[in-house]
Amino acid sequence: MRFSMVLDFDRFVVSGKAVGKKNQLYPHINIKLTLFPTTEYVHSYSILLQSFHTTYYLKVSTPKSFVAVAGAAGHLGSLIALGLRKRNVAVKALVRPGTAASRTQTLRDAGVTIAEVEMTNALSLTETLEGASTVVSALQGLRDVILDIQGTLLNAAVAAKVPRFIPSDFAIDFTKTAPGSNRNLDLRREFHAKLDESGIKWTGILNGGFMELLIGGQLPLINDKWHRIMYLGSADQKWDFTTVPDVAAYTAAVAADPNPTPRVLRIAGDSFNAKDLAAVVSRVRGQKYTTLWTGSVGFFRMMIPIMKFFIGGVEDKLLPPWQGM
Repeated sequence: MRFSMVLDFDRFVVSGKAVGKKNQLYPHINIKLTLFPTTEYVHSYSILLQSFHTTYYLKVSTPKSFVAVAGAAGHLGSLIALGLRKRNVAVKALVRPGTAASRTQTLRDAGVTIAEVEMTNALSLTETLEGASTVVSALQGLRDVILDIQGTLLNAAVAAKVPRFIPSDFAIDFTKTAPGSNRNLDLRREFHAKLDESGIKWTGILNGGFMELLIGGQLPLINDKWHRIMYLGSADQKWDFTTVPDVAAYTAAVAADPNPTPRVLRIAGDSFNAKDLAAVVSRVRGQKYTTLWTGSVGFFRMMIPIMKFFIGGVEDKLLPPWQGM
């Protein structure tokens, strides 16, 4: 006989952490818990109730741990969430209230839970993150996002006792660059200090440049019009690049790993210099591409403040031309 019922156990709690004392109303009932993991967002516990010669079953559902992904409606964030689902990990996507359903439909189809939450509301964020094993931030922006909004997300993760945080780094290895040399990297460096102060365990993903920017962005390295490979400094200088899908896959692997992960994970889909790239593009395009020196590192250091003055965008543009220099 199978049925659902509510019993008043004096030590029973829904989380399943304290369960086992006999029911005050039915002292003859013995309790046995068996865990049945599922791919959904709950663990199912089967409680075996034995009364004389009759056996009953009572199923109770309790929250299962999940990975929370902030910025999951974006390109990288959605790929991270989908990568986690491929690993059969429960995922909660944090999106802003009013986000168009079309932007999250693929996630819903993959079994991702969509949580609309105001990213500046610390209390709501904390409640949303309760039970999470890892928080992944794929938020993109300037100081108001990387430090303020992401800072609120970090505080909520700490308040919710989330074990691990993956910040929105996804950049070249700025641990080896000089502070003040790149605005976007400096913001991430500053956020690392917040992470250290918080006490939470964290892992930053440093992937070099995004491979897709070789032919896109403000300053593409591959110029198809001129059949040139643009570079500054030395043509022998190696560059690290990783595709966006590969960055997402590595991030999902870290977020899903139950074992301790490194403070910084350095990855690169490939490393090559301007000469290497010219040879590869020539072979793929079937046309001859050659390298084109655009200036020395010192020249670009001198040009950056001049371009900042004339172009602007220091406070409100994510990727102005001078940012990529």
